[in-house]
Amino acid sequence: MKVVACAIPDVLMVEPQAYRDSRGAFLETYNERAFAALGFKQHFVQDNLSISKCNVIRGLHYQVRHPQGKLVRAIRGEVLDVAVDLRRWSPTFGMHVIARISDKDYKALWIPPGFAHGFRALSEVAFLYKATDFYVPESERTLLWNDPELGIDWGVKPEDAIVSEKDRAGVLLSHAEVYEDEAALIVAGQVL
Repeated sequence: MKVVACAIPDVLMVEPQAYRDSRGAFLETYNERAFAALGFKQHFVQDNLSISKCNVIRGLHYQVRHPQGKLVRAIRGEVLDVAVDLRRWSPTFGMHVIARISDKDYKALWIPPGFAHGFRALSEVAFLYKATDFYVPESERTLLWNDPELGIDWGVKPEDAIVSEKDRAGVLLSHAEVYEDEAALIVAGQVL
């Protein structure tokens, strides 16, 4: 398994070892010991599966209390995945990472706690992610997916994007509740 830092170094592309032959392929999508050897100390508590049609945009979601780290991957199709740094103390605050994730290359993206997350389905997609904390509806916040201050190029005209009412009602970064200091990311006595 190989890990490559993205433009924001805390966001990591995870490239698993795939074994391919005439029958297809086999790979480990998660192995706690292998991840620990790479420096991952996170404990995952919940898996989520999202099925989306082409041009669906989901996000940008985060939880202000119970922040979630996410290990995301496309198990069918391809997504344009986006992570926005909401850690006010970070030199990359307000910046974003965009990564293409496909079922063809088996890569996964690690998005640490402190980031808003979203994706655009580039095809019909089944998108799987592991989370480091449970979903807590009253803690969830939504950053506006097309906030001009963020400048995210989703690669689709706004009128062609399929976005839920909840996500259309997201707030601008300038009005968003963000993580003010590292103490905001302490969960069960550990900084994630």
